[in-house]
Order: sequence, then structure tokens, then C-alpha cells
Amino acid sequence: MLKLSIITINYNNAQGLQKTLESVDSQTFVDYEQIIIDGGSIDGSVEIIKNYESIIKNYCWASEPDNGVYHAQNKGIEKANGEYCLFLNSGDYFCNEKVLETIFSKNSDADIIWGNLIVINARESKIGICKGNEHVTFLDIYSSIIKHQASFIKRGLFKKYGLYDESLKIVADWAFFFKTAGFNEVSLHYVDIDIAYFKADGISYNNPQLCRIERQKVLDQYMPRIMQEDYLLFQKYRNVRYIDKRKTGFFLFKILAKIFKSI
Repeated sequence: MLKLSIITINYNNAQGLQKTLESVDSQTFVDYEQIIIDGGSIDGSVEIIKNYESIIKNYCWASEPDNGVYHAQNKGIEKANGEYCLFLNSGDYFCNEKVLETIFSKNSDADIIWGNLIVINARESKIGICKGNEHVTFLDIYSSIIKHQASFIKRGLFKKYGLYDESLKIVADWAFFFKTAGFNEVSLHYVDIDIAYFKADGISYNNPQLCRIERQKVLDQYMPRIMQEDYLLFQKYRNVRYIDKRKTGFFLFKILAKIFKSI
């Protein structure tokens, strides 16, 4: 079995697809397959896809209309043969040529191995970084600390817990992590390296209202309403949980709590 299936979805983003495939081809790690799911592009993407057939060893692709991002990613999963899946969509690209070699040199058997995601703008300037931590809490999962562009997901998880929810247009990847890592005994292994660059110009960045609606739909599916109110309050004051790690901070916090209690 191959170690990794890199699944790339694309629709009329020839320039971004070229960058992604160049990044994949530059990797020093070779135990992977490249799967491209194109949505029937008419901008020259298919020609780029065909050009890489003779360059990347384990390579397959399809170009036909689909029903959106998660339908396309599910089609990629169904074609996958690797132990792990990575979703590196057109326009995303690895931070350097040794990313995969570094990740799989750890010999981890975790269900989800993940690292950092670098967020860039249209000019490809860095505007932020999504970093993780070794000890992940449920609140971290809720806060979307794990990003699919920087996560290596065991393919068996999709067989056990199901594919991405295609009724969701923005948050199906978050919902998958919420369901698996949040509510089930799924093992996580965080590696503090930069995995990929992600351009902040997608639908999730441009439609925050739909994102909130879909997140609430997922919460209603997995978390009782009576639990949601307290939990969302805890999320609002999430930084308080770090205070008890510092004796001075916790001492001051107790003093403030007594003052406000007496008011």
C-alpha cells in the first residue's frame, strides 16, 4: 500500500494547479499517489493535468462536472489507495521539498498527523499562520485548530465515520474533525513544521454568515442545546484555561474573582 494519497481538486484555476503540481513533484518523499479531480475546467487546466501524466509516477485524474468542493473531495477519497489522505487543492502548495519526508520520518501511526498552515494573500505575502499544539482539547477542535491542507488523515477514518457531508458548502472538513477527533477516540499527532501555503480567497473567507449557519447546523447535530450555551460561553473566555499553568497568573485571577464576587 502506498503511504499517501494527495488529493487535489480544481476548477478553472490553471495557474494555481500548476503551482500545486510543481510543489508535489519537488518532494523528496516518493511513496505517494497524486489524484486530481477537476470539475470540467475550460481554462487550460486539463492540458496542465495531462502534462504531468509522464512526470508524476502514481498519477490519476478525472475531469467532469461535480456538485461542489466536498463532492469532488469525496470522489478523490473513493479513488485513493494510500494509507493517509492529504487534501492539497489547486493553489495550495508545500512549504518546501522535504515536507513529506519530514512528516513520515516520524514513523507515527496516529489517525491524524498534522502541522502548521501558512496563510497568504493574493500577492502571496504571509498574513498569518495556523499553528497547533501537542495537547489538543475539545475547544481546540471547535476552534478549527486542525486544517485539512496541513493534515494527513488515515483513509480508514472515512470508511469508519463516513465521507464529507456534501450538504455543507464550507465547513464539511471542520465537521469531519469535529465528529472524529471531538467525539470519538481518534488519535492525533501534531508535528511542529510548516506544511503548506493556503491562499485566503476561498468561499469560507468571503461568506462568514454561511459559515456560521453551517457550524450551527453541525453543533445541533452533535451537541445538545443545553450543553451548547455553556460551551459557547467557555469558548468566549477560552484563554482563561491557560492561567492555571502560571502560578502568578492564577493567584491574580483568584483575587480578581473574589473582588467581582463581592461587588
